[in-house]
Amino acid sequence: MWRLALRKSRSGVRRLCSSSSAAVRGLPTDEGDWAYADEWWGDGGHTVFRSASEHGNGVVSVVSHPSSRPAREQWPAIERSMQRYQELLPNFENAGKLWILGYQWRVLHFNDHTRQSTAKVMAAYRESDPHSLLLMQQPHCLAVPYLKSVVSAGLTTLASSGYDIYGAVTGSKSTRVLCIGHGGGSLPLFLASKIKGAKIDIVEIDPVVITASVQAMGFPASSLRERSTFDRSANADELLWGSLHHRLFLHTSDAEDFVRESSDIYDLVFIDAYDGDDIFPWKLWDPQGAFLESLRSRVNPAHGTVVVNLHSDSEVLGLETNDHSISQSILPMGGYVSQVCKAYKEHFGMAYLVSVPWLCNMTLVSFSGARLCADLCVDRQDIDKNRVLDALVSKCHLVEDLFDLPFPCLPYIKRGLVLVD
Repeated sequence: MWRLALRKSRSGVRRLCSSSSAAVRGLPTDEGDWAYADEWWGDGGHTVFRSASEHGNGVVSVVSHPSSRPAREQWPAIERSMQRYQELLPNFENAGKLWILGYQWRVLHFNDHTRQSTAKVMAAYRESDPHSLLLMQQPHCLAVPYLKSVVSAGLTTLASSGYDIYGAVTGSKSTRVLCIGHGGGSLPLFLASKIKGAKIDIVEIDPVVITASVQAMGFPASSLRERSTFDRSANADELLWGSLHHRLFLHTSDAEDFVRESSDIYDLVFIDAYDGDDIFPWKLWDPQGAFLESLRSRVNPAHGTVVVNLHSDSEVLGLETNDHSISQSILPMGGYVSQVCKAYKEHFGMAYLVSVPWLCNMTLVSFSGARLCADLCVDRQDIDKNRVLDALVSKCHLVEDLFDLPFPCLPYIKRGLVLVD
């Protein structure tokens, strides 16, 4: 979830384009570039899903908007690529070829006004069944800058902590990833598409959000761990996803319960868990709570990296109460950023913050720092911002190249980095 930084000019919208030459032509090569935000940010669109939540998210809806990319003249090449893969599958003749109907942005809203997620979706149909409709979220597309920030910070920190990212990319090394908060599913899909060795657990408390992501945003239904009424045709998912969906495990669960009951050790953890009132739950940053204590025991002590999406602009509400615990549990996140940061640093060892371009979000990264400090030949208490930044910057190009990222890491890493005291 994110908030637009209205105080910032949109005139600098192309500053982080993935290709300067493409930007000159007005067509950034990254289909999730912020230059395309005008296609889905404004009012209008067509509501394709709407349902009430019983888990604090109010009315959950998905609104569709036309997408200009890929251009129609590119569709035949994409169809041929899909069909070459389909011919390798069993029972291909029964499945029939896939033909593209078009591409849309799909925006997930809470209470109609809060944009929770944005994804690009391809709509297609089977030649053997012209009335069929298959939706496939495009895993290479991260439409919102805060997602690029958490990916850039998380992967460069992991690389700086001595983790074998080459093995993760090639699949020779298993990488355990935990995503707390699902939304439309763009982040876990992107990670699964880039990390062949990944096994990604996704935890979402609200079944309505999960339903929206599968029915209206093209997230693979076969990733669900619980029984559902969705069409979970293995053949359909194989046609669309190949083996990618086998790396995704979507759980309907409370985050604290899931972490407490898990026996897995994670290399990367991403937390993005705001509700319909734009509130980050107190129990996910309570310094004495069960969640952080349990999470610490589930994160690899040597290189494990925890990345949290935070909002930095929420105004503190004036509540007529003397109960501090109540105010802490429901106040917007902005008044507690420093407390959240300190809580995570206390549990994991080191922490830093970077700001997100165009949005009032911040990315918090917490990790042990043991390997980084050893490589820099300094004690943890003596490390400073510049040394941390230099270590992260030195890994940016390696991460971009190995993971074949459609956007540069460096602008997201350098943007206002501060160490948490």
